[in-house]
Amino acid sequence: MTSNDRNWGVAAYRLGRETTAAEPTRWLERLWSSAEQDEIDAPWDRTEPFPVIAEVLAELGPGDGRRAVVVGAALGADAEAAARAGWRTSAFDVAPAAVRLVRARYPQSPVDYREGNLLDLAGDLIGAFDLVIEVFTVQAMPPAVRAEATAGIRRLLAPGGTALVIQVERGDQDPAIGPPWLLNREEMETFADDDVRLESLDLLKRPRVDRDTPIWFARLRRD
Repeated sequence: MTSNDRNWGVAAYRLGRETTAAEPTRWLERLWSSAEQDEIDAPWDRTEPFPVIAEVLAELGPGDGRRAVVVGAALGADAEAAARAGWRTSAFDVAPAAVRLVRARYPQSPVDYREGNLLDLAGDLIGAFDLVIEVFTVQAMPPAVRAEATAGIRRLLAPGGTALVIQVERGDQDPAIGPPWLLNREEMETFADDDVRLESLDLLKRPRVDRDTPIWFARLRRD
């Protein structure tokens, strides 16, 4: 077995290229299932929160029972950080295998890890959260469902709630090629609509030293 055989990024690109409009997220379950069966390395495997997420959690102070949700739970780094900061935290992932893996990683966690689809939200999630955290999830879905995905982020927010959205900047990449299907400034601005306004939109240096592509960091608020 070569290193590429276990590289989850290689597997993600191959599976994502098979994505259809009818099943825009199926490739994610196939990817996480491969990881669960130890056929590839675990995707998005980090134990520390994304740096800018950690900064905002510190800025907001103790959660004091306020509700937070992480969209695309993956292996739980951001959700666990929110829970440690006192937020009553939920985290959902469209891939059942990802949920099983994160529950196994944190068996005593207070986080409510569950299956969930941003494109078809469970009723108890809608309008329920003071803080929404989304890192690289919308860009994992093809552009054909982007309007539904951004609307899903807004629908999670309670009145007065804040959403933190992180995506990779597209640059010169063909928008039709993915995964990931990267975003430009105009597309980032579409996360705001109706009573959800864009408080800030910044380009930041990507934390990993081996990646020089900048990332978008959007902060939104429901009035």
